[in-house]
Amino acid sequence: MESVARPFPYPNLNIRTLSSSCPRGSFTVSRFPFDQWRNRPRLRAGRHRPVAAVANPRSEHDVVVVGAGIIGLAVARQLLLSSDLSVAVVDAAVPCSGATGAGQGYIWMVHKTPGSETWELATRSKQLWEELAESIRDQGKDPAEVLGWKKTGSLLVGRTLEESYMLEERVKLLNQAGLQAEYLPASSLHSEEPALEIGKEGGAALVPDDCQLDASQTVAFIEEGNKQFNSEGRYAEFYNDPALSLLRSSCTQTVEGVQTSKNNLYAKRAVVIAAGAWSGPLMQSLIVQPNLLPNIPVKPRKGHLLLLENFEDLQLNHGVMEVGYIDHQVFTSSTRSFTPGAVEDDDNLSSISMTATLDVKKNLLLGSSRQFVGFSREMDESIVKRIWDRAGEFFPALKSLDNKIDKIRIGHRPYMPDGKPVIGPVPSLPNVFLAAGHEGSGLCLALGTAEMVADMILGNSKTIDHTPYSVEGRFF
Repeated sequence: MESVARPFPYPNLNIRTLSSSCPRGSFTVSRFPFDQWRNRPRLRAGRHRPVAAVANPRSEHDVVVVGAGIIGLAVARQLLLSSDLSVAVVDAAVPCSGATGAGQGYIWMVHKTPGSETWELATRSKQLWEELAESIRDQGKDPAEVLGWKKTGSLLVGRTLEESYMLEERVKLLNQAGLQAEYLPASSLHSEEPALEIGKEGGAALVPDDCQLDASQTVAFIEEGNKQFNSEGRYAEFYNDPALSLLRSSCTQTVEGVQTSKNNLYAKRAVVIAAGAWSGPLMQSLIVQPNLLPNIPVKPRKGHLLLLENFEDLQLNHGVMEVGYIDHQVFTSSTRSFTPGAVEDDDNLSSISMTATLDVKKNLLLGSSRQFVGFSREMDESIVKRIWDRAGEFFPALKSLDNKIDKIRIGHRPYMPDGKPVIGPVPSLPNVFLAAGHEGSGLCLALGTAEMVADMILGNSKTIDHTPYSVEGRFF
């Protein structure tokens, strides 16, 4: 692992190691080979024509999944477990080199809104995660060791009377939706989180059944499970192998597969694009005439997350998030809807909202930031300081500690302007499916999304309503 030493201008905030590479299984700052992907061989625009396969090795599969993040790997897993189809996963890099590896790993409902268009998907996905953890227990294994699974519960906290009233109403809605939730005034909150300071007017919504996991461990578990189908000839991985174009039939013009830099991967049933923040531009690059496609406005939203290893100076019993995160998660330049809790910067549409979790390895994770700065992976020292300062407002003990930030995780959330992922077949390319745009909820929504995509490909009856996530009629 390469370490980069940089002078840091804040005397009480000493960053010890900034990693600029992300080997497989690591969570630290990674450099996705976007420049390589951007400079790949180009197809000239012109009249519609099939793409001729170059003389790459050829392999045939039922489904080809482009993207080895948590969404793509979960889709592959679902197809392997629920059918006899064969699946290939292709990626320009390796698992955990994108948003999946940079995330905080929470599977929470406290910040979800009952009745919203994503509520049903979030509820179903959390149910599937809990069933997976229980199945691991049934095998005599510990989900904490396998997935980094923790049932810590979550706290959504506010510091003003206005935010407290909002949290009380949220608790009522969550209970009406069948979720166990409790409102805690500031006086009661201290016993739950002694290190947390929200003032006398503050309060919190507690969802005791919320959970979190470790993305690296979970991805490794899913990969190991997928690879068990290798011996049957039903699973293959093609990593560090960027997708360059779709292969199309010279007779019917239907999509037959994906041409990568090293392989021609033919798909008998479907191609699934699950490339996170790269899904929009990747779709445009894969098609000879991209103007025939709807514009899929998936946009990279950069995030920093601070990691303090083996941290014992702060007691943290739950996952904690400030109410400003809710508006900070869904935000456009034309809709300034931040609550007082979220700190906004108009210059580059960046925002900071406090999140804090303690993982199974006793690492303290502090977030979170969001910036629209393209695909830049450069560490922003001003953002790091703002995250640290914001965390100190809620956890005063951090201000007096001369702690060192061990690692900075940086990734690109796949942002959608309407706050919903895009999941479903692409108009005019009926055997091509999209599964992207989950923003900061990729881990949380992964298993529900995978089930949805598999149901579409297999023609199964719907477990949940697909309509809110469809491509057709949504983009222009």
